Amino acid sequence: MESCCENVKAVRRSKEEKKLLRKQIKASHTLLKHEGISTVSQPTKSLVVANGGLGNGVSREQLQDVLGEVGEVEILLMPPHKPYALVTYRSEVSAQRGHALNGRQLQRGDQIVTLYLSYVNTVDSELWGCVDLPPGLVLVEEFVSPEEEALLLDAIDWTSHDEDVTVQKVLKHRRVKHFGYEFHYDNNNVDKDKPLPGGLPQVCVPVLERCVRDRHTEVMPDQLTVNQYQSGQGIPPHVDTHSAFEDLILSLSLGAKTVMDFRHPEGRSVAVVLPRRSLLVMKGESRYLWTHGITPRKFDVVPACDPKSPAAVTSDLSNHSNLTLSRRGTRTSLTFRKVRRTPCDCGYPSACDSQQPPAPPSPPFLPRSQTDACRLEAEFVHRVYEEIACHFSSTRHSPWPRVCHFLSSLEPGSILADVGCGNGKYLGVNPDVIAVGCDRSSALVQICSERGFQAFVSDALNVPLRSDTCDACISIAVIHHLSTQKRRQAVVEELVRLLRPGGRALIYVWAVEQEYNKQKSKYLKETRQQGPTGDSTDHNNQESKSLTGNTIDTHNTAQDFSGNTTDAHNTAQDLSGNTTDAHNTAQDFSGNTTDAHNTAQDFSGNTTDAHNTAQDFSGNTTDAHNTAQDFSGNTTDAHNTAQDLSGIATDCTKVHRETESPAKLSIHTNRTAFNSQDLLVPWHLKGGVRGGCNQGRGGDEAQAPAPSPVFHRYYHVFQKGELEELCVRVRGVAIQRSYHDQGNWCVILKKTGDR
Repeated sequence: MESCCENVKAVRRSKEEKKLLRKQIKASHTLLKHEGISTVSQPTKSLVVANGGLGNGVSREQLQDVLGEVGEVEILLMPPHKPYALVTYRSEVSAQRGHALNGRQLQRGDQIVTLYLSYVNTVDSELWGCVDLPPGLVLVEEFVSPEEEALLLDAIDWTSHDEDVTVQKVLKHRRVKHFGYEFHYDNNNVDKDKPLPGGLPQVCVPVLERCVRDRHTEVMPDQLTVNQYQSGQGIPPHVDTHSAFEDLILSLSLGAKTVMDFRHPEGRSVAVVLPRRSLLVMKGESRYLWTHGITPRKFDVVPACDPKSPAAVTSDLSNHSNLTLSRRGTRTSLTFRKVRRTPCDCGYPSACDSQQPPAPPSPPFLPRSQTDACRLEAEFVHRVYEEIACHFSSTRHSPWPRVCHFLSSLEPGSILADVGCGNGKYLGVNPDVIAVGCDRSSALVQICSERGFQAFVSDALNVPLRSDTCDACISIAVIHHLSTQKRRQAVVEELVRLLRPGGRALIYVWAVEQEYNKQKSKYLKETRQQGPTGDSTDHNNQESKSLTGNTIDTHNTAQDFSGNTTDAHNTAQDLSGNTTDAHNTAQDFSGNTTDAHNTAQDFSGNTTDAHNTAQDFSGNTTDAHNTAQDFSGNTTDAHNTAQDLSGIATDCTKVHRETESPAKLSIHTNRTAFNSQDLLVPWHLKGGVRGGCNQGRGGDEAQAPAPSPVFHRYYHVFQKGELEELCVRVRGVAIQRSYHDQGNWCVILKKTGDR
């Protein structure tokens, strides 16, 4: 009997070993496919460790402890945001012992990760230099002593609500106090005629005098904003309002360190580690032109040991041999500014509210140039969907059957790109495919992330994925938001570019013909209580997304046709009820909401936090927030540039006259037949909920009830045959099928490869 049991156990071990081998081989295939890393069967001194990377929550110290058990480690490279590491041992014998660690399990928070190790020929240990700080940015470490830090933190009494001294607000993503002048989040400005009686705290005076003495500033600030961030909280990317404050901004980091992301409008980004007790000085270009923000997440990728300035810049984190994860603590920042008394005349008019041209007339005209088209779409597509995202998502819960049929027909393991994924309702239709979505609306991308889908912010005209990689693409109710034929065709070109030869794309656009073959669409048949301009929404049939054209300033306010001022500030609600940056929320390694912009999947199939980067299918890391990599390796701005039909990046400021006598856009009456092809469709926002779900305007905890605003979205509704005509203009595709589906014209394209 004992002999029989021993045989059973031996068989069981053999099955486990076979299962482990299969997973190791699968991990090797994934590395080759997505990262271009080739594994070898013969022993070498170097190994790749799948699932053992910063991108899925394994710290350098944790991995070093395991790898060091079997021999001396010569090189350990941990690329930022990648779910793998590369190790070279001092000897091949040690590497063979390291290879035997295959299947070793590590504790990652409350989860277990399994390491899969394979041999590689070499590890490239060449380290790149750091990217320079933005012009005008200075970081001074250890600016205050631990004793001064304690005094400053004690002086910020969060239990006090003395309105004669300070104004305190509890925002959903942080809590703040204002001294000297209150900063109003509804208009991102200060009332210069209403100073707060208490002025700045006296405990700050010695620190500010030292700033003057050390020549960090020539004038004493008169406004202080104190922000307290709990672990996992952050602030959206923004530029401090030019008209509100003078050039210089001083910011002290107390209590804990963090990483602040700076982004240039052209797409360059620099991540700066702000150590505890450090002073950040922003002036000139870094203050006026670059956005700065803190991605809400529990962990930051930082140098393994506190570096000395200027190596505090993590920039592109290219020094892979010295990176680890740092858990965030509670951080308090003291930001000192000088209130501006005259209009700003800085040298950056494109980002300056004092130098902005007047808003275009409303309602607008049909665009005559690419500049007009960009402006129209920014105002009447992009801004609108940021504002209505939560309400919009609540009306998009039932996938359309014929779209589901297309998705279900895909082979298991197929790669699917949903360009204009909205709230992600199609990303989970076929669980056997690898689905990734993108959308121009950061608030909708956050909703995707909260639902467990992989999605990132991207422009439909320039998707940061490599060419010829997708087995299928879908574009459901997107192209009709492009306001010129050239831009609509460019989106089709982009979809075809993503497809591999033989791949298919499904496109839906809204149809002029809402009554077809003697049958009315659900849009016309649906009866509801009518509002001032018709039905409250078009949500029973038509779904729409905001992902095309140029970036817009989501911190500025705008006015809709009904006269209601709306704020497009990018905040949303994380899973614990805290407001987080709608650009960057997802699930961190312990299940908490963190970076939504970009999630990555580790080799065991677990979704992990990719910390502000997106991985294209060739394995290149791209910044899905601001920059993308074109297919010759050049960095392009995924928000601000588009690809013309020859593949050259073009800016929307280039003028292309398309009509000599533009027509003024009409406002459509919901639930009625269309009387023109280019029009504005009202959306009556229910409950006043804007942007992220349960978000109050400006992020304040309590808000007075406000009337439901009416937003207007631009559409170009397609006539019969127009979509097919648009598609045949694109080289290298064949139309497999076209049909009418509930008020939409639809086509299925197949990439022939003849481009």
